[in-house]
Amino acid sequence: MTTTSLQFVVITGLSGAGKSQAIDAFEDAGYFCVDNLPPQLVPTLVDLFRREGSKVDKVAIVSDVRGGEYFGQLEQLLGELHERGVEYVLVFLEASNEALVRRFKETRRRHPLGGGGTVIDGIRKERALLAGLRDRATLIVDTSSLSIQELKARLNEELIQHTRRTNLVFAFVSFGYKFGIPIDSDLLFDVRFLPNPYYDLRLRQLTGLDPEVSEFVVKSTGADEYLGRLTALLDFLFPRYAAEGKAHLTIGIGCTGGRHRSVTVAAWLGERYEKQGYFTVVRHRDIARDG
Repeated sequence: MTTTSLQFVVITGLSGAGKSQAIDAFEDAGYFCVDNLPPQLVPTLVDLFRREGSKVDKVAIVSDVRGGEYFGQLEQLLGELHERGVEYVLVFLEASNEALVRRFKETRRRHPLGGGGTVIDGIRKERALLAGLRDRATLIVDTSSLSIQELKARLNEELIQHTRRTNLVFAFVSFGYKFGIPIDSDLLFDVRFLPNPYYDLRLRQLTGLDPEVSEFVVKSTGADEYLGRLTALLDFLFPRYAAEGKAHLTIGIGCTGGRHRSVTVAAWLGERYEKQGYFTVVRHRDIARDG
């Protein structure tokens, strides 16, 4: 039987992390969407839409612990799809314990794995249960500080526009170490050794996107050598990640507050690799934060 090309997205992750809102973004983009699909039906759905004559070529599903005892088979079924040559993208949504507990309290919902215990007990059980799926995810999104609109915008920018696995997307994310490391980063680089524009009163209120700060950073002692060594490493790694079949790579660039040095370096890297023809996304997580 002749099959048609199919873009297939599986959304999973922690309860309360925003999976229902995420699938709305795919539905808005024209995907055929199914929420809370039991894992056993995944192969059937894929076969249905891969048949010749199918008018559906973009499918997104949510499969999570609401599937009860059947959910444990999802990882195995995804492995079977891979063996059959079915390309899929696995999106994993998570959030901090504090954010998840707050969301459950606000909605007054019970955690599906809470049983007779507390919400935090259910969250810990779910993290352990989902560890294997998280490890094989194409894209991990921490929604702790994201609004619904920001989550949808990020999925649209970083994934929906580049769903094919051959279109490797590189996301350069600037951040401040004082606000914590982005937990969805694949690679982390620390630029706190560079001179800090914060201590120049003329530059303190500006950001790494302002030309004065950018020039200060890239012309500071050690910056040129560092950028040369860093890009040599990334030039070596990027083709190898692409050959492995990875669809999304997040590179975190950190400084103290996430407003000056890391912003400049992340923007510089994003521009460099975009000019080389890569799909690049640049996000500045902490640029608007004070202190």
